[in-house]
Amino acid sequence: MDYQECADHLAGLYRIPPAERFAIRRNLPALLAALGGPEHGLRGAMVVGTNGKGSTTAFAVAALSATGARVGSIPSPHLQEPRERIRVDGRPVSRAEYTAAYTEVREAIEQHGLPVSASAMCALVAAVHFRRAGVSRVVAEASIGGRGAAVRFLDLDVKVITGVGLDHTDLLGDSLARIAEAKAGAVRDGEHVLLGRLHPEAQEAVDRVLAGRTGLTVWQLDREIHYTTRPAEAGGAGLLDVRTPLGEHRGLPCPLPGAHQHHNLALALGAVAALAERGHGRVPADEPLRPALAATRWPGRLELLADARLDDWRGRVLLDGATNPQGMATVAPEIARLAGTGPAPDARPTAVVFAAMRGKDVPGMLDPLPEQWPVVLTRTGATDAADPAALHRDLPPGRRAAAVTAPDTGAALRRAAELVGHGGLIVVLGSLRLVGESRTALGLPPG
Repeated sequence: MDYQECADHLAGLYRIPPAERFAIRRNLPALLAALGGPEHGLRGAMVVGTNGKGSTTAFAVAALSATGARVGSIPSPHLQEPRERIRVDGRPVSRAEYTAAYTEVREAIEQHGLPVSASAMCALVAAVHFRRAGVSRVVAEASIGGRGAAVRFLDLDVKVITGVGLDHTDLLGDSLARIAEAKAGAVRDGEHVLLGRLHPEAQEAVDRVLAGRTGLTVWQLDREIHYTTRPAEAGGAGLLDVRTPLGEHRGLPCPLPGAHQHHNLALALGAVAALAERGHGRVPADEPLRPALAATRWPGRLELLADARLDDWRGRVLLDGATNPQGMATVAPEIARLAGTGPAPDARPTAVVFAAMRGKDVPGMLDPLPEQWPVVLTRTGATDAADPAALHRDLPPGRRAAAVTAPDTGAALRRAAELVGHGGLIVVLGSLRLVGESRTALGLPPG
């Protein structure tokens, strides 16, 4: 197989119907055994939650790297290329490395007759590569849910629940309690659990699930883990002081924009402390930790392209992967700041390019944004992408009047560029697949 054949094969696995994906999930442990147990010796954390998983994972990788460890990570999903889902020290593996590990897994699947879903394939390929590369410390991001996530079978004994919101209700349930139960279901007896700030309904459900486990250590933000933000100095960004049960870190930078990233950074440092307490590493000193955190980048999360170019158009593009109303409400203040809304002297024309999966709460997702901003509704190449005309029908009358449709991501970006003119701002929202396709259309390499 070459790299493109691997990517095409994985794309085919994404087309497997959900019911069949659950049916073949039981093949994952047997396939791990057939591959010789590549998960054996892996130690690390599994990050679960509705929002904030990717950023928390990126911060945890940076903090672990500051101890001198080589750290593997499994973010989900990828934006532009499948190899983004296997990283060492924050960098995607090469196409050749990805192809070698993928080929090994596919040969085992065919030899033993053990089909798997796309998410299981990603977890297996990552585990095989980490064995090849000699990586033993891993931070893995769950895809949807927690109890049924493929990376759960890698037996990482620190679990992080960043938060719980209403998303993927068709698969996880239509209440915060049911979604929280699905996510907390990833926890097994004897593990160390980290909890972010939770809505009371979700908190009660998580507590109920954890009460049924034995031998747990549970740390939660604002209880065992605390952070404070120092005021920003002129021309600079604010710094964080973070305290965990194993000590305090002072004057830490948080390079990812948005106040919500302070929560994610503190939770990531709590996870690193939990790993140290379980003997899976050590707590980093502040001197190497600060530059490691400062270098953290996470593409597609309030990612501002200050000098974007598309054909003859030049302007600004803001990319964010918020995919539910809670995530949109969280990033909306930062979007408003970057757009220069209100009396700010640098306010410029702004348009939104939006796509979503079928079944999403589209009015709720767009509600935090100014109604006067025109919206270009489009669809991505994902099999479960909503049709732009259907998205348009879902909008309330006021928003619908300022919305147009485009057949694909490239056409949507060009229509938005016409609407804002040179120097304007295009905000890309609603789907991580849309963010990835936009990055490709704008000439950006996989990050």
